[in-house]
Amino acid sequence: MTNETRAVGAYGERLAERHLSEQGLIVLARNWRCPDGEIDLILRDGDDIVFCEVKTRRSATYGTPTEAINRTKVHRLRKLAARWLAHSTIHPREVRFDVIAITPQPKGAPHLDHLRAAF
Repeated sequence: MTNETRAVGAYGERLAERHLSEQGLIVLARNWRCPDGEIDLILRDGDDIVFCEVKTRRSATYGTPTEAINRTKVHRLRKLAARWLAHSTIHPREVRFDVIAITPQPKGAPHLDHLRAAF
């Protein structure tokens, strides 16, 4: 992964975090890592825990941000969430998986699409 790609991803994650915080969610972890992978954002929404995948794409050349969330990625995120929950002292009422897709625009604010309970 290039430094430019990392910077675009970090930019998208900052926008997503701000958006979710403005919606009243509380950030519990950013870029939580374990040997199996990473979860971009883990948040609390009332009594629920939200695992959020953030995808930022500068263009649709390689598909939209949401098209990058394939079956393999969903499976990996579910496994990572189970691992986080197993090591956490938090016992949520429900678990939700959200996706935030971000596409910067040539002028003006980036396009942000928040898909609640995406999978």
